[in-house]
Formats: sequence, C-alpha cells, structure tokens
Amino acid sequence: MTLFALALVLAAAVFHATWNLLAKRVGDGGAVFIWLFGLCSLVIYAPLAVAVVLVVGPHLGPVQYLFMFGSGVLHLGYFVLLQRGYAVGDLSLVYPLARGTGPLLATAAAIVLFDERPSALAFVGIGLITAGVFVLTSESGSIRSGLGAGVVYGLLTGVFIAAYTIWDKQAVSALMIPPLLQSWATTIVTTVLLTPVAMTHRKKVRALWRAHKPEIFGVAVLSPLSYILVLTALVFTAVSYVAPAREISILIGAVMGARLLSEGDSTRRLIAAGAMVVGVIALALG
Repeated sequence: MTLFALALVLAAAVFHATWNLLAKRVGDGGAVFIWLFGLCSLVIYAPLAVAVVLVVGPHLGPVQYLFMFGSGVLHLGYFVLLQRGYAVGDLSLVYPLARGTGPLLATAAAIVLFDERPSALAFVGIGLITAGVFVLTSESGSIRSGLGAGVVYGLLTGVFIAAYTIWDKQAVSALMIPPLLQSWATTIVTTVLLTPVAMTHRKKVRALWRAHKPEIFGVAVLSPLSYILVLTALVFTAVSYVAPAREISILIGAVMGARLLSEGDSTRRLIAAGAMVVGVIALALG
C-alpha cells in the first residue's frame, strides 16, 4: 500500500468518524435524516460532479449505470441500518462492530473474487486491526450477555459495508467511473428512493431540519467526502489493503465517544487502539 493511498484512507477515517458522531447526536432520525443530508449532499457536490463529467468525459454505458444504481441501493441499506443502530445502541458498540465486520468480509471477498494476494505482513496488519475491533466491543459483558439490538444492527451494517466496498471497487477500478461521480450518483439513488418516505413524514422533516441543521450539513459534506477519498484509493490499491486501513476511524470514534459522549473504559480502548495502529503500519509496509 503506497503512502499516498494510506494518506487518503487516514484522512477519510477522520471525516468518517466525525460524521458518525454527528449522526449519533441526531439519534432516531431514521430515513428522514438520511433523506435530508442526502438532499443537501446532492446540492453541495453537484458543481463538482458536473465538472468531472465535462473535464474527464467518462464512458457511461448500461453497465456503469447499473453499478451506480446498485451502489445506491447498498448504501441505502447501510445508512438505514446504521442510523437504527445508533438509535438503540452506543457509538462505542455499533460503530466498531460495523467498521470491523465490514473490512473482514470485504478482504475475504476480494481474495476470492479478485484473486488478491495480500503479503504476510499485510495479513498480520489485518489480524491486528480486526482483533482491536473486537477488543473495543467487549465492554462490560455487552456481547457476552447476548446479541442485543445494537450488536445485531452493527453486524448487519458491516455486511453492507463489505458488499458496497467490493461493488464500488469494481465500479471505480474496472469500469473507470470517477470516484466523485460514483459517490454523487449513489446519493441520487438513495435520496430518490427515500423521497416517498420523506413526503409522508413532512412534520418530522421540518422538525429534524429545525433541530439538527448543523448535523445535517456536517454529514452532507463529510460522508461523501470521506468515501470519495476511499474510492480514489481503491482505484489503484487492493481492497484487502484499503478496507482494513479505513478502520483507524474506530480509534478516532472511540476517542470521540469517550471524550464527547462520556463512554469510558479508556484502558481497554488504548490497548485496542495500539493494536490497530500497529496493524495500519503493517498494512502500509506490506
């Protein structure tokens, strides 16, 4: 993994953890919140998307449009499950489970589907990052006591993360869809699909808009930006390197949870964070 790809992924991790903190603060916004920040994202990124089409002139045929639409459907499932998870579970539980399950499955799928062959050092890094994730989620019997709602939603979210990572890797590297355009098209799909829901819950739309404008705008900017950086790295880097390296965001999210949401147990989190940092270094060297 090149240093440039690692820099892209680490910057994306900061933005990703930040928008998830904002989404957690909204709570049970559900589909209406997803629709609101999606609509704002469409407007904010529209000039850049148009510029990409005019300057790059990408080839867009039926297969490309299929991958744009499919990505939108997968991301919609991801956002709905994640937002529901934040409504019933802690950030320090749902976020690590989702982010940890995703790259583990994505890396396994990349090895099978794309015949990727990570180096031995990269496998060590993947193992350390994955171990760190599950240490982070083992707080005060939350998993030992059974699969609570937060755990279930976190794991299901991870499945969708793995699915859209593999799907979008094919879109930007094999089909040559520009990362920003792929992300913007995905937002179009998710927003259009949720419009009927938003129109039938207009009171909730107005209430969320009045109460959470900063969070809506923050997620509208940071969610696409973080993923555009990841897609850019995927253009020239294997999924089995990018997917695990993204999970440094778990460390950032854990710190945010501890400092800003009063979710403690700092010793365990430091141990897990140390394992993850070493894992990221191993991925970069691998």
